[in-house]
Amino acid sequence: MATKPLLVLATVLLASSSLLPRAAGGMGASFSNWVAANQQSYAVNAALYAKKSAGDGGKTLDADLSAAEEKKVTYVVDPSGKGDYPNITAALEAIPEGNTKRVILDLKTAVYREKLFLNLSKPFVTFRSDPMNPATIVWNDTAATPGKDGKPVGTVGSTTVAVESDYFVAHGVVFRNDAPLAKPGAKGGQAVALRLFGTKAALYNCTIDGGQDTLYDHKGLHYFKGCLIRGSVDFIFGFGRSFYEDCRIESVVKEVAVLTAQQRTKSIEGAIDTGFSFKNCSIGGVKGGQIYLGRAWGDSSRVVYAYTEMGEEVVPIGWDGWNVAKPETSGIYYGEFKCFGPGSDAKRKKRVGWALDMTEDQVKPFIGMHYIFGDSFSSTGVPLHRRLSSTSATYSTVHSTSSELCRSSLHR
Repeated sequence: MATKPLLVLATVLLASSSLLPRAAGGMGASFSNWVAANQQSYAVNAALYAKKSAGDGGKTLDADLSAAEEKKVTYVVDPSGKGDYPNITAALEAIPEGNTKRVILDLKTAVYREKLFLNLSKPFVTFRSDPMNPATIVWNDTAATPGKDGKPVGTVGSTTVAVESDYFVAHGVVFRNDAPLAKPGAKGGQAVALRLFGTKAALYNCTIDGGQDTLYDHKGLHYFKGCLIRGSVDFIFGFGRSFYEDCRIESVVKEVAVLTAQQRTKSIEGAIDTGFSFKNCSIGGVKGGQIYLGRAWGDSSRVVYAYTEMGEEVVPIGWDGWNVAKPETSGIYYGEFKCFGPGSDAKRKKRVGWALDMTEDQVKPFIGMHYIFGDSFSSTGVPLHRRLSSTSATYSTVHSTSSELCRSSLHR
């Protein structure tokens, strides 16, 4: 993503927030149409799910995934030499092209300084580690880092771990880009820790840690459960159709931070059916900082927060239309439902006029696994992944510790 003039933007928007009344009834024809379309889509999907459950007892995993899980294999990755492979690169290289088995890489606790690319011909891969003492995969490229041809690698090329295959799972792993934090307005400071381009991916109790553009939620159906995601500018971005549940989202800077830059747009094939949904999450950051919930990378950018705790760092107007001239009619869909905390808009009513204070019917399409067709690939019904799921107590312990470790490591 291109560098953005955040500080100027923040000053202008904060100064004008009192001029933007909260929309009460009419949201503009285009915006209202999107609201209605999402409610209709939910009704159709809910009926399909009910029919599938009645017909097969709820066993709705897709056939390829079911077959892969039946013949899963596990390999140990241990830098000490006591495992099957000394590093993750070697383990991935050993997976055959056209893989049809669930391959579980048991990552022993260590810092793996590796830059990894999992190509689309190697699906069904799991990275598994101990969330109480996790394996950390780290690299330090930025968009400005010279590639083999001497040219900057760009945002995509900066990624520590890139996953282009389907059915990827990670549990208890730290994905990090530890490049120095880019200064506001600096060119080439994008530093991706994790990029997901494959579909039907799930991450449990993972930490995704960096600065600008930390998590490239690029494309596909993705589920994040109990994860810690840390960054500065647009640090969850892309046009994935993703559901974030029980996650902690943290800004690591005292300057202006933007949590999401969702790229839903009419101009990219398949991107119009995308969006980010956050449920039961918490948002915070450096005391005295300013956090925007999101800004529109795409002309129809879509982000929803439900039942989410918002710290005092969240700015009153909440959202930014970025380069979209008329966000109220472009198809942008930004909404909140029963969020709380000092940064929520429950009482102040100062959000931008084209953001939606959602009703229960309006939020239903976004706050369940149905939003990402999750019963076809999530942990439900899969013995391995049921063992990977963790309790809320474990999540709290893991990420309170992980957050402190990340905080110290990012003050480089």
